[in-house]
Amino acid sequence: MDLYKAMTVSAAGMKAQGTRLKVIAENLANANTTAETPGDMPYRRKVVTFQNMLDRQSGVDTVRVNKIDVDKSDFQRKYDPSHPSADSEGYVLMPNVNTLVEAMDMREAQRSYEANLSVIESSRQMLNRTVELLRT
Repeated sequence: MDLYKAMTVSAAGMKAQGTRLKVIAENLANANTTAETPGDMPYRRKVVTFQNMLDRQSGVDTVRVNKIDVDKSDFQRKYDPSHPSADSEGYVLMPNVNTLVEAMDMREAQRSYEANLSVIESSRQMLNRTVELLRT
């Protein structure tokens, strides 16, 4: 039945967005994590990429997490000569995490998750109503 297929697609979307939310939470938690010693690298932001995948059991295209990769953008430099990981010039490498970007990504993932949840709830209600009609 097509409603089951809609639920399968939405469930896959929820799973993918859940993974995305976990990665965003990790990025936010490490937004100020610097290296322990000079010359070491601070936390590097992670990003999630998605991929279409055919669900052979239901015969529909779904989404899944392709991979979790690191953002190769440059680290920020902050002047703090008293920091234990400061270089000889007094600069500390800071993570390449922009909390504003992470907050926007989190909101987008949350909305996508909620939209998929809404599709599942609507499909479930439609299935229940169909069963009720068939019983009478």
